Amino acid sequence: MIYKTLVLTGLRKGELASLTVGQLELGGTTAYATLHVADEKAGRGADVPLRADLAGDLQQWLADRLEAVRAEARAMGEPIPANLPRTAKLFEVPAGLLKILDRDLAAAGIAKRDDRDRTVDVHAMRHTFGTHLSAGGVAPRTAQAAMRHGSLDMTMNIYTDPRLLDVAGALDALPSLPLGGGPDAERMKATGTDAASLVPVLVPTPVNSKTNESSGDNVARMRLPAGIGGSVGPGNGSAPLSSNVKMEPRGLEPLTPSLQS
Repeated sequence: MIYKTLVLTGLRKGELASLTVGQLELGGTTAYATLHVADEKAGRGADVPLRADLAGDLQQWLADRLEAVRAEARAMGEPIPANLPRTAKLFEVPAGLLKILDRDLAAAGIAKRDDRDRTVDVHAMRHTFGTHLSAGGVAPRTAQAAMRHGSLDMTMNIYTDPRLLDVAGALDALPSLPLGGGPDAERMKATGTDAASLVPVLVPTPVNSKTNESSGDNVARMRLPAGIGGSVGPGNGSAPLSSNVKMEPRGLEPLTPSLQS
């Protein structure tokens, strides 16, 4: 339960050890654990959301603990408690948790160090939490809030492992651009997703115009997907990508470089 809670909340070891039964809200629409200001690393305090399955596991964990306390009270002939004390620790996080983790890693066949000489330790579970957020498509700013980081750079560059991100799968979000005719092109026309409907697909970059002119002839020789008209460079007999119609400024907004061209 300690491992699962660390991985699914991003809590630090000390933060988890500080939680008591009274700091949990497991029965509402959104379950959460409240970190006190004195116990959170940033010193701000926080309500840490708990996923539904984790909240269910914690409820069962507390129910089992309560039953154990009641059984002990019966055996001792003492009053049977109705609930666990609100001040009772959620977990008795052992001081030697790292040594326990090392034994568990060995039992599970997980190497202590990876091929990049990085160490698997208790804090690595917080890195795992951050990486799973990014790999799952969570918006960076949301991931930063979940990690309770002061900067987005820390969330994205330190607590996200790029090797575990599906970069190849992300390319499926790009539009299909079939070359010439064929069933793909006809299907895209029929569904309104052909290249012509994606205009402007080729977006001029804000670089020096001389650079564009010098490379224009070479780029113009490239075969463009069906439905994308216009040329990249001048002097090749095709219509330019940008319009020659003079655009007048409206309101208080200045002309953009693409409109001026």
